[in-house]
Amino acid sequence: MSTSYDCAEPDSRRDGLAAAAGAVRAGQLVVLPTDTVYGIGCDAFNAEAVRALLAAKGRGSSMPAPVLVGSWTTIDGLVSSVPKSARDLIEAFWPGGLSLVLPHAPSLTWELGDTRGTVMLRMPLHPVALELLREVGPMAVSSANRSGSPPAATMEEARTQLGEVVPVYLDGGPAEGEASTIVDLTAPQPRILREGAVTTAQVAEVLGHELAS
Repeated sequence: MSTSYDCAEPDSRRDGLAAAAGAVRAGQLVVLPTDTVYGIGCDAFNAEAVRALLAAKGRGSSMPAPVLVGSWTTIDGLVSSVPKSARDLIEAFWPGGLSLVLPHAPSLTWELGDTRGTVMLRMPLHPVALELLREVGPMAVSSANRSGSPPAATMEEARTQLGEVVPVYLDGGPAEGEASTIVDLTAPQPRILREGAVTTAQVAEVLGHELAS
């Protein structure tokens, strides 16, 4: 049976974050608020949990799960190298609506899906999400909806779509942000894969040159 926690109420938030952290460590799924939409997440290093996440969404491994982190420095242990372009974009837009695609560190034993040796990383600008991430470490997090349905903007929308497969729901109020912008930094020339909360012009200004699309 799943349980929801109102994170606007201090005691419920404390209990909810504790329950969510316990669920993540136990290889279970949680729904959490972010600055874009609600997400369904799990321990990024637990392959069985990631498979359960993709199954809950009705999605195959061909659409791998992004990874959310709770601090700038976490990225250093997750990618093979952090180019200056990534550092500049992180300083400008994290936490916030910018996702970066980079080659992941070859030593990592995670199975996020068919990533072709890459990982999409973001640090969300939401206090509940950040508190959970700083407690449990990197999480595989995808939008909290069934594949083909609209992303959930509230906890109740997420619960309607995902139901009892998720044991812990954290309610952080309506998610009103725009989807994140995705920048691919795996090639010499950065490329915009999706424009969202951060504009192409803003990214280009930070990098000092135009981007491919």
